[in-house]
Amino acid sequence: MRRFKDRLLSRLQDATQKPTQPDCAPPTAYWQPTFSPSTEVSQHFKHQLGDHGWGNNELQNYVASPANSFHRDGKLVLRAIANSSAPRDKYTSARLTSHQTLARQRGYLTATITAPCAGGIWPALWLLPSEPFKWPEDGEVDIFESWNGDCMNHSCLHWGNYDGQDWDKHRACETRMPHMGRAEGCTFALAWDQPENGQGGKMVWYIDARPVMKATIPQGTRRISDWQVIINVAMGGNVTQGQIPRDGSYEFVIHAISLHEEPSGGWMKFEQDWRSAKEGHTM
Repeated sequence: MRRFKDRLLSRLQDATQKPTQPDCAPPTAYWQPTFSPSTEVSQHFKHQLGDHGWGNNELQNYVASPANSFHRDGKLVLRAIANSSAPRDKYTSARLTSHQTLARQRGYLTATITAPCAGGIWPALWLLPSEPFKWPEDGEVDIFESWNGDCMNHSCLHWGNYDGQDWDKHRACETRMPHMGRAEGCTFALAWDQPENGQGGKMVWYIDARPVMKATIPQGTRRISDWQVIINVAMGGNVTQGQIPRDGSYEFVIHAISLHEEPSGGWMKFEQDWRSAKEGHTM
């Protein structure tokens, strides 16, 4: 009995001596748009417009109509609409670019979303350098993207030219998510740490607080603080292997999105995640 009590006391002492776990919530946001019906979408985002295929033979016309982007119940909604019987604009959607840049050499972007999952539909939450920029030389980061309702997220980093010598200038990781369309949303995040000179650095991608991919920021990409957030729903095109969406509406719901000066758990946790996350593969 005495040995049992000694072991129990030892375990209790060990428990009290263990370091406390860091708070899972990130620190105060330096950008956190409010999605009130009294606030115009354009207060926080620029509507990018056009029906020129966007380099991928996409079908949609991106418009600034309140039918395609609006606030509802404290959330931002991007709605893609397919109407094959319409005399024109059979496919309309929204593409939004944040006025806010990442604005820090290291930081943390987090967004909770509910994505549409259907054939011919391609929702995405991603980053590009602020205009003007050269694509893909200046870089692209995809935090969330999925297509054709396959419930697969594609975390990606692209940069450089796409000639025979630069075929490997991609990093990607696929994560199966059968719950992708759940009403309460899934949380996607990106943490980045880049030296003040804007050369090199590290990125870690997260899904529901789990690190799913890491990548070194390539030399030659634009300084990360210059990048902006893009949210859009594309329809059809090369990526969807030619699938065309059925008539109807498809909503991409952004429950919340924010930028923070450090990730959940702080930079020590980021370094732990960097060591444990897997490298993205080439494409």
